[in-house]
Amino acid sequence: MPAAINLPPTSIRNSDTSQPEQNYGSALTTLVVVFFFWGFIAAGNSVFIPFCKHFFQLDQFQSQLIDFAFYTAYYVGALGLFGFGMWRGFDPVTHWGYKKSIVYGLLFSALGALVMILAVEAQSYAAMLGGLFVVGLGFSLQQTAANPFAILLGDPRKGADRVNLGGGVNSFGTAIGPLVVAFALFGSAHSMTDEQIQSLPLGKVVTLYTGVGALFLAAAALFHFSKKVPSGVSREPIEPAPKAWRQLLIMTLLLFVWFGFIFHSYRSPGALVDESQVDKLRMVLLLGALATVIGHLFYARNQSRTAPEGWGAIQYPHLVLGMLAIFTYVGVEVSIVSNLSELLKDPKFGALQASEIAPYISMYWGSLMIGRWTGSLSVFNLKGHAKTLATVLVPWLAFGVVLGINLIAGKDMQPLYAYAACLLVHLGATLYGGDQPARNLMVFALFGVSAMLVGMMSTGTVAIYAFLAGGLACSIMWPSIFTLAIWGLGRYAAQGSAFLVMMILGGGILPPLQGKLADLVGIHSSYWMAVAAFSYLAWYAWRVPGLLKAQNLD
Repeated sequence: MPAAINLPPTSIRNSDTSQPEQNYGSALTTLVVVFFFWGFIAAGNSVFIPFCKHFFQLDQFQSQLIDFAFYTAYYVGALGLFGFGMWRGFDPVTHWGYKKSIVYGLLFSALGALVMILAVEAQSYAAMLGGLFVVGLGFSLQQTAANPFAILLGDPRKGADRVNLGGGVNSFGTAIGPLVVAFALFGSAHSMTDEQIQSLPLGKVVTLYTGVGALFLAAAALFHFSKKVPSGVSREPIEPAPKAWRQLLIMTLLLFVWFGFIFHSYRSPGALVDESQVDKLRMVLLLGALATVIGHLFYARNQSRTAPEGWGAIQYPHLVLGMLAIFTYVGVEVSIVSNLSELLKDPKFGALQASEIAPYISMYWGSLMIGRWTGSLSVFNLKGHAKTLATVLVPWLAFGVVLGINLIAGKDMQPLYAYAACLLVHLGATLYGGDQPARNLMVFALFGVSAMLVGMMSTGTVAIYAFLAGGLACSIMWPSIFTLAIWGLGRYAAQGSAFLVMMILGGGILPPLQGKLADLVGIHSSYWMAVAAFSYLAWYAWRVPGLLKAQNLD
């Protein structure tokens, strides 16, 4: 998932900001822990998926509904905030204040943890999806407020450093989340058969989410009762965009229809004679949901060309294509790893049990940490040889951290030592891409295309490394896409940022789509979807400079 939602802060001229010299260390520490939560829970879902698949005896599509519930919540939450703002004429996050917004988000996530506990006790998969959805709603609100809040907590000139610190901790959470969740589900066992997983008690899952919920509550209490934390309240009105709101609302209703038919077909498959026809129908419905998103974005882009009034930030074509880029990036990032456990079960890819995959999941998310740690070096203003040396050394340091935490957890990392060769390719891409977002995105998108093609054309260790390298390819994409998409939006920048947050929806649609594709054509062949996704991102990187230049925003 993205390391951070880098919303440009609304002007805080009228907010109750405190003096820059005040010490916000405790608040920043708590905020960094919140960044950790996002990475920990999102990456932990990658282990939760194969566990639920075997425990509840699901097919690959049904197991991917974990991602659907979690990432769709980001879209619903961001859309709800936008709609509330359109109704009331002000941005609810800045009206409540960043402090209260984060507290509300943490309480929502704590409620989601409670729903998860009740669902686990009832052994209800549907209720567990509901719990993850509520946790995701809370995360949506937290992420919308957390980055501008980090900028408030100290010298504004060093705000980017604090945001990147949060992103680095987020990535650390993604690296250890799979290990902790694997231990909670499987204990110290290194290998379990599908039958053994089905007979596991769920008490440890209750313990896990009890602890997570308690941490959410503790963080909310610390924020609420701290007297030194600024509220970050602003009373500035939002830019109206009624046409964009109506279009998003129509798209949302159509998505509910598509997924309603998909879930109905699962509840009553007996209405159809041939089960293979049911699978094909579900695939068509999933493609219909994807086409709805793409079609509505392009319709909005075309309509806003001739009559921009009322479309708000949607009138900027590089933002609309950037929304689809964020949708694609989050979707492919999550799809690769969420389907990885099923791939690793194949005898051609190791024949691993679900309880053995945690090191691979950790290495995938750790690959994002490697790229993000390297990409954040620019905030330290290193020059010349010092910058080059740090760029070369930091990836190996991050790789060592991923190996170290897995070894401490008692995992066998010998099959992954040679993955270091992929870091050499990543290093070359980093040095060539430099600090230019369009070129960086192009280089890493082509890196992703190449890695996926190698994975598709091979088996065994080479293919596994290639698919894991998808994490390296995705690592720098969020800031690159985000920077390009909101460039030159001016007073519409905050609104454009909200639209980009909504497109985290890609993490809820593309993984189930690949899951159903895997049910139809096989898990290995399903990764052609990742090739297509990275190809679009490469096209966006090529197209967006021309769009900016045409608007005199180059």
